[in-house]
Amino acid sequence: QLQFVESGGGLAQPGGSLRLSCAASGFTLEYYAIGWFRQAPGKEREGVACASGTTGTTTYAESVKGRFTIARDNAKNTVYLQMNNLKPEDTAVYYCARRKNWLTSECPDNEMGYWGEGTLVTVSS
Repeated sequence: QLQFVESGGGLAQPGGSLRLSCAASGFTLEYYAIGWFRQAPGKEREGVACASGTTGTTTYAESVKGRFTIARDNAKNTVYLQMNNLKPEDTAVYYCARRKNWLTSECPDNEMGYWGEGTLVTVSS
């Protein structure tokens, strides 16, 4: 069965941290760009972070730069999102996704082929 299994979401206080994990089953992550996206209530889905499948480069949305870190472990077929200094505006459902095509480096929303089921992150005091 082809699926991503996400974990790590939940409630955090402003300034706190969470780490999201996304384990792939039935397909490989190696050499594919993989990303994290989020969708807040009433808003469109947006890209948060992307890890290149070819160069090791990582890119981030301006709103999370310096606070979030994406990391991949190809041996475990898993991608992580470390989120520090969380803010209430980070509240959203977070999704991991893998690019459709092999040997890719960027994460455009419409080119992502496999998606996780989403995990809710709530930042509130």
